[in-house]
Amino acid sequence: MGELFTPTHLIVIAVVVLVLFGGKKLPELGKGLGEGLRGFKDGMKGVNDEVNKPTETTHAVTPKPEESVK
Repeated sequence: MGELFTPTHLIVIAVVVLVLFGGKKLPELGKGLGEGLRGFKDGMKGVNDEVNKPTETTHAVTPKPEESVK
């Protein structure tokens, strides 16, 4: 699996993408991909902030159940 992304493979993938989408569409695709990644990053940042936010906790004491006396 480590040999999947060799420079030769990446060049072939770049040529195939260029042929399929053309030179005019590539900037639009890059812009859309960048905006999507930025939105995902901002969304993950909001989730991490919410998880790491200190919460006000109250410790409730629960009484022990009554033991039956025989």
